[in-house]
Amino acid sequence: MKRKPEYFVLRGLLFLFDIENTHDDAREKIIVSKNVNDKKELAELFDILMKPEFIFYSVEEREWCIDTLKYYLEAGDSFDEVFTRITTYFDDDVEDQRQFMQVLLSCLLKYHADDSDMG
Repeated sequence: MKRKPEYFVLRGLLFLFDIENTHDDAREKIIVSKNVNDKKELAELFDILMKPEFIFYSVEEREWCIDTLKYYLEAGDSFDEVFTRITTYFDDDVEDQRQFMQVLLSCLLKYHADDSDMG
């Protein structure tokens, strides 16, 4: 049975970029080196930091994250509730939160497919 989409799943995914996350100078430098409003650089950032963590999730957890992102994107959500509850290391504000989440979704789908192909 599929788990229903929950907003906290999205906040959990983005916690990787939150100042509240444990202090890690190397991660901070990577985050500030990327333009989060550029799709290519954002995808690179996700490849470096999100992919290693995401592939350790169970298949069910990964699918829940993907399904949740799809649900809120399809519902037309602005994602204000996610972005106002975290303080990130990003140098710039995320100008298009929906684009940010669309890039995230495409990356998660790719990581999930790549890992499934290997499994």
